[in-house]
Amino acid sequence: MLLPNHSGFTLEAGVDEVGRGCLAGPVVAAAVILPPDYQHPLFNDSKKLTKKLREQLREEIKRDAVAWAIGEASPEEIDKINILKASFLAMHRALDKLQQRPEYLLVDGNRFNPYQKLPYNCIVKGDGKYLSIAAASILAKTYRDDLMCSLAAKYPHYGWDKNAGYPTKVHRAGIAIHGATAHHRRSFALLPKQLELL
Repeated sequence: MLLPNHSGFTLEAGVDEVGRGCLAGPVVAAAVILPPDYQHPLFNDSKKLTKKLREQLREEIKRDAVAWAIGEASPEEIDKINILKASFLAMHRALDKLQQRPEYLLVDGNRFNPYQKLPYNCIVKGDGKYLSIAAASILAKTYRDDLMCSLAAKYPHYGWDKNAGYPTKVHRAGIAIHGATAHHRRSFALLPKQLELL
């Protein structure tokens, strides 16, 4: 069972992002404030859950959360400021949208840009330790997966409906044959050296 609270503050927001390692699409973050005594036996790192379970839990999170929000940073922004800064930007945008101001931030990972002088703590692998970070992970991943599926309908050559923009063989082959799209991150190595001449 994941832990419900770290700081002792009632309004503790879990923050997580997805899509940092992708070749295409935005980096997406979510922020979630759960009730302080909240419990859920199925919450976990979103990558360890089935798609069906993630979608079920997404609806429960939206129903039960004190507040939740999603933020994005675009491929253009990623290329301009780098992926780490873009991840922080997406997190800040999610926090900007929260209907309830948090008292404390619990951030997945080992680095964060301070937000509005709020106290925070970075938790490595926090999405497998704290309910609020797991909830943020689930919301961010389901939102981003849905977005990449919708983009796959317009750009069918890259397998985004299955790889969500990550660098799979199908995705790399699509870039080699059809070139990059406006949704690709030009600052990333889109092709290995042996494919660049194809």
